[in-house]
Amino acid sequence: MDYLFSNESIISLLTLTLLEIILGIDNVIFVSIIMGRIPGEYRKKARLYWMIFGIVTRVLLLMMLGWLLKQKGVILFSVFGHGIDLASLVMIGGGLFLLFKTVMEIHHKLEGDEEALEADVKKKAGGFAKAMTQIVLVDMVFSFDSVVTASGIAQHLEIMIAAVVIAMIIMFFFSDGIATFIHKHPTLKMLALSFLVMVGLVLVIEGWSPEKAHEMQLKNYVYFAMAFSFGVELINMKMRKKSKPVELREPDPEDVPEDIA
Repeated sequence: MDYLFSNESIISLLTLTLLEIILGIDNVIFVSIIMGRIPGEYRKKARLYWMIFGIVTRVLLLMMLGWLLKQKGVILFSVFGHGIDLASLVMIGGGLFLLFKTVMEIHHKLEGDEEALEADVKKKAGGFAKAMTQIVLVDMVFSFDSVVTASGIAQHLEIMIAAVVIAMIIMFFFSDGIATFIHKHPTLKMLALSFLVMVGLVLVIEGWSPEKAHEMQLKNYVYFAMAFSFGVELINMKMRKKSKPVELREPDPEDVPEDIA
C-alpha cells in the first residue's frame, strides 16, 4: 500500500481530481438547470442522489474498465458504413438526448406556457422522478469521459476511485450555488443551454467518428467558446448593474407554497 502515498501517486491524484472537475463542468451546468425546476425542499435530496449515483456509476465503470476497453471496436451494427460499438452507441444516444432536452428547455424558457409550467412544478412527485431520470441518464453519458480520463492519468484503481469521489463531492457542494447564480441571470442560463447544445453535438460526433473528433479536439473549442462567452457576460453584468434582466418563462421553485413544496 506504500505506493499509494508516493509522490507520483499524490501528483496523479491531484491532477486527476482537477481534470475530473473540469470535465464535470458541463454535467454540473445540466444538473443545475434541471435542479432549477425542482421545488426547493426536493433540490437538496436530488443533489444528494445525483452525487451518490455519480460516484457509484463511476466506481463501477472503473472496476469494469478492462471489460469496457475490450468492447472498444467490437462492432454491434453498422450505419452508412460506420461501425457502432457500445461506447459509440452511448455517446450518440446521450448526445441526441441532451440536444432534445436542451432545445425543449430553451423553448420552455422563451415560449413556454406559464400556467403549464406552474402546474408542472406543483406535481412534486412526478416532477422529482422525471428530473432525477434526466440527470441520471446524462450523468451516465458523462461518466464515460470521466472513466477514460482516469484510466489515462492514474496507474492504480484506488487512486482513480479516490479522485472520482473527491471530484463528485466538490461538484456536489458547488452545484447549488451554480444553480442559484444561473437562475438569477437569464443570459447565463441561455449561454449555458447553448453550451449544452454544443456538448450534445460533440457527443454525437464523438460517437459517430471518434478518431476524427479526437483529431479536431472539438471539446477544446467548445470549452474555449463557453469560457469566452462567460467572460463577456461577466463584463456586461458589471457594466450594467442597475439594468433589470428579462424574465424567462419559468416558475421560481422558491416561490412554490410550502404545502406544495
